[in-house]
This record gives sequence, C-alpha cells and structure tokens, in this order.
Amino acid sequence: MKKIITGVEYKTMLLNATVLIARYKQSLNELNVFPVPDGDTGTNMYLTLNFAVPEVSAMESKHLNRVAEKAASLLLRGAHGNSGVITCLLFSGMAKHLKDVESANAVTFAAAMKAGVDRAYSAVNKPAEGTILTVARKAADAARKTALETDDIEIMLQHALEAARIALAKTPEQNPVLAKAGVVDAGGMGYCRILEGFLEAVRGNELKLEAVAEDPTADRNLFAEYASESIEFGYCTEFIIMVDEDAPNKSPAKLRAYLESQGDSVVVVDDGEVIKIHVHTNNPGLALQEGLTYGALTSIKIENMREQHHSKLHIDEDTDVPAPDADPSFVAPAERQYGFVAVAAGPGVLGVFNDLGVDFTVEGGQTMNPSTEDILRSVNKTPSEVVFVLPNNKNIILSAEQAADLTEKKLIVLPTKSIPEGVAAMLAFDPDASVEENQENMTQAASNVRAGLVTYAARDSFFDEVSIQEGDYLALVGGKLAGTGKDLPALFEDLAKTLGVSEASFITVFAGEGSTSEINDLLMETLQRVAGPHAEITLIDGGQPVYYYMIGVE
Repeated sequence: MKKIITGVEYKTMLLNATVLIARYKQSLNELNVFPVPDGDTGTNMYLTLNFAVPEVSAMESKHLNRVAEKAASLLLRGAHGNSGVITCLLFSGMAKHLKDVESANAVTFAAAMKAGVDRAYSAVNKPAEGTILTVARKAADAARKTALETDDIEIMLQHALEAARIALAKTPEQNPVLAKAGVVDAGGMGYCRILEGFLEAVRGNELKLEAVAEDPTADRNLFAEYASESIEFGYCTEFIIMVDEDAPNKSPAKLRAYLESQGDSVVVVDDGEVIKIHVHTNNPGLALQEGLTYGALTSIKIENMREQHHSKLHIDEDTDVPAPDADPSFVAPAERQYGFVAVAAGPGVLGVFNDLGVDFTVEGGQTMNPSTEDILRSVNKTPSEVVFVLPNNKNIILSAEQAADLTEKKLIVLPTKSIPEGVAAMLAFDPDASVEENQENMTQAASNVRAGLVTYAARDSFFDEVSIQEGDYLALVGGKLAGTGKDLPALFEDLAKTLGVSEASFITVFAGEGSTSEINDLLMETLQRVAGPHAEITLIDGGQPVYYYMIGVE
C-alpha cells in the first residue's frame, strides 16, 4: 500500500512516463487520423518529457513541491507541438496545486491531477472532446472519486488508468474524424502511457530509458553550406513605391519583368496604391531608378548579402567572445522597435524569410515541431523591443504562445498556419505603423491567403468517403482533401479549382523535396491555364520536406 507521494516518487513517475512514451513513440505517431506522413504526437510528447528528465533526476530534494515545480518549468521550455504543450500544462497545473505540499496523499494528488486538467482546458481556445483532454479529465474524475474511498495511491491510480482507457476507447464516438479513420486519439493514448508510468513508480518500479542518439545536424550552421562567392546577386534590395496615377507605365507585371532581368528572388506586391518590391541584384541603383518611374519611393533598405553571410559564418570564431546561444538566458538589447522570428524548413523557404527581414528562422514545421525553448532562444536573441513570431503551422502556435511568459520582450504570435501565410504576413509589415496596426494588418494579410499542399499518402485510409491508397498523391486545402490518386494532371486540376485560382492575382509555389522540373512545369501550366493570363505566378525552390508543393493564392 502506498499512502504518500514525495519528490522521490514524483521523479520516478516522470522518468517512467518518459520511458513508456519513448517505447511506444512510433505507435503513437502512427495513430494518425489522416494518411499524410505527419504523425508526430509520440515524438512531441517524448521530446517534451525527456527535456525535463536529466535535471529533475539529478535533484536531491525530496520535497514534492520543489520537484514538481522544477519539472513543470522544464516541461514548458521543452514543449513540442500541441500534444507536448498539453502534456506540459497537465504537469504545470499539478505543480501549481502542489506548490505548498512537501508530500501528497491520495486526496491531494487526485486534486492536483484535476488542477492539471483545468489548466490544460483553460489554455486551449476551443477544446474538443475525444482528445487527450477528455481522457485526462475522466482519469482525474476517477482518481478523485477513488481517493474519497481509499487512501491507497496505487489503487487510486489503477482506477484512474482504467477510466482513461475507457475514455480512450470512446474517443471515436466523440470525434467523427477518428471514427472515419477507425483509430483512437493519439494524445489520449499517450496520456494512458503516462499513467502507466505513474502506476509503476508507486509500485516501486523504475523503468530504464535507453539512450537516444542526437541528430548531428540539428545545430548545423546553414550558412556554412555554401560559400559567399556563390551568391550571384549580392544586394538584397527592398522599397515601397507610392504609385503616381499619372505615371506613363504602371504595370506591375512589366516592373516584375524588368527586375527579373536584373536579379532574382523578385517579389512584387501591388495593392493599387503602393507596390512593395523585393529583389536580389548587383545594381540596386537600377532597381530604384526603375521604381521612380512608377512613383515616389519610401522604406528603402539595401543589404550586402555577401557581407551578411561572412558575418554569420564567422561570428563565433573569436573564442574570447562567447556566442549568444552559449547562454540560454542571453537577451539581446533592443536596438530597434521590431524584430521577427519564423519557423520554417527547407533552404529555399528559410532564404525567403531571411530576405523578407526575419531576424532568426527556427528550423521546423510538419513532423518536426520546435520546442518552446527553441523559439524562446531566437526571440531573446532578436535585438528589438517587439518580436513577432510566425509559427507557420497550426501545431506550433501553442508552443510559441508559451514563450510569451518566459521572455522580457514583447512577444506577439501571429497565427500563421502555413508558409504562404507567413510570407504574406511579412509582406504586410510596415515599419512606420504601430504594434497594434502591424499585428492587425499582418494577421489580416495571412488570413487572405488560400494555401494548398501536395504530398503523398503514408498508409491506406478512407476519408470523406474517399478511398486512399498508400503512395497516392494527396492535394489538401484547409486541412481537407482536394484530390487524391496517381494521376497528377487530374490532381492539379482539382487542386487549382478548389483553391479558386481563377480569381487569383498572385500565386506563389514552393517546390519541395521530391519535386522535379517536369512536374514543376505541369503544375505551373495547370495553374496558369485555370487562373488565366492576369495572374502572376512565382515558382520558388523551397526544398521543404514532407510536401512536394506548398501553394499560396491571393
């Protein structure tokens, strides 16, 4: 019989939970309600829990409140993805309830579990049933009820686990998407594993966590992958044209054609009154001179990319000056009002955000959600008073929001759910506008983008009355299926119509890993034909994983 939980038992509970999540990580990932190769629930829960294990295990304190507080703090910083954030919030709520408790009996610990559930529910804007939240709530309710009948914590956790498993089995009844896919909720299954770890701990069993090899490329310097001599056009040139109604030649298409003859990475955004320009060129003066024929210029910015590359490549060579990354608590002093951090993957995509003025890019996205700590470090290194964060993935927004309480900077998370939305948000930034105006305008610009994705099916499935076979191409718009099969021309037609490209003015295509020049041509031809000659279409070699193509339509 176990009547008391101290800090010693709590450390083992955390360790055991981590071991079981690690052991069943892949099966949790495969509990994916959609056949896209993006199942990462198990990975995110493991990375979140494992972030706290080393420091918590090394603690000498036997006081439950101190151990729980330390664990909650570390889990928050290590939280990856929505499932990781929810997991950390369940522990955070428990720690808050136990803040004055050196050891807990069954009643107190059950109440702490309920506090964790309340904390997690309160942090989710629109909590859905049939998820980890439901499973955790049912487990906490069973724990509280049992604690009133017995002071045996082992029995209490047994009943909590039984209730969690029953709730897990019912998740398909509460979530139609799960029902159609014929699976239970992955996060809910993960929480059951956590409770199994808790139960083993109070039984006196400490499970062993096998070493996990670290990715040797995780902290590589992306700028070291190419030499500065390979930068063909050396000046990143940006400016805004206040269009003169009497200008003899006001065609943005002609301006784009001229700029493309002078460089690359051309972005021309026209809203009728102003034209925003971005171009890499060896002669910024010619770009500015051509821009003057359209109207007055403002917000001019010219940066020497070869010099920037050299600085980034060699910034840490002076051993007498530690790199900012070496100190996790480093906070760069504010040198200006605004700064930006974006989450993205793929060298071409990262390059676009750097060109648009993003200070730091956190490598991540679908299947590789960065932690709150990863985002926090980049926010703290940004030398500005205000930092806008662009998550560019719905599964990263919650992690980014947690960083707001951990930094002294004013952090604003823009709810961008895709790379095209993030690009649109950056193009809408106005250095002369207020914080509130920029937040509103950038959010609005992102919401005006229709994003489409092309990927492949990782497994057989049946979704929205459509039979999907492993290896099929998939077209997605707004998280819904726009087309599937092995017939690419037909798939691109379906995608173009679902995206409504016939009404588009600008279309941006990011080609990812696995794309080819032949398929690129097929997609571009389809988009141009459906959209008509008035639409401007730009193809960018994004190099992103998972998605062959990411398409933004405005």
